[in-house]
Amino acid sequence: MSNLLLEDVEYRIQETRLGVWRRYLYPTGARFHEFKSHATFLGWPLVHYTHGICPDTGRRIVAKGVVAVGRLAVGGLAIGHASFGIVALGQLAIGILLGLGQAATGLAAAGQAAIGAFFGLGQLATGTVTIGQLGWGTYVLAQRGFGEHVWSSSMADPAAVEFFKSLIPVWLPF
Repeated sequence: MSNLLLEDVEYRIQETRLGVWRRYLYPTGARFHEFKSHATFLGWPLVHYTHGICPDTGRRIVAKGVVAVGRLAVGGLAIGHASFGIVALGQLAIGILLGLGQAATGLAAAGQAAIGAFFGLGQLATGTVTIGQLGWGTYVLAQRGFGEHVWSSSMADPAAVEFFKSLIPVWLPF
């Protein structure tokens, strides 16, 4: 079997009014797809999507764009297994404002392990305001909590009870 990395790669290029698709089908049936929009913002494409292993490099391409979607994604809104962005969604989601994923960080974070600066929601959560199974923070609502004002199965700090009860009309406005 020949080494595809040593050969010229012939992509199927499809130009649309929104952007360019670059596709490749491996002899094994595996596929590589990449889409980059024509429109850009600060030099980044508005949309960048990647799927599969690039035949030129033999590696995955990091999706980089205002909206980035791929196994590895970096952007304003980053969606991928490992993602970094202003808003990040994925198994490992490192968000500046918001992270949503199994392991998530950000000013607000939600996930199994949620490390939030201001708000954390998850099984293991941190933040100024924390809701979780195991939580650390200033105001903590958790099965087992640690912090200044904790409402848990073993204690009910009056300040924590008042704080979380005051949020009920915000969360349930009916």
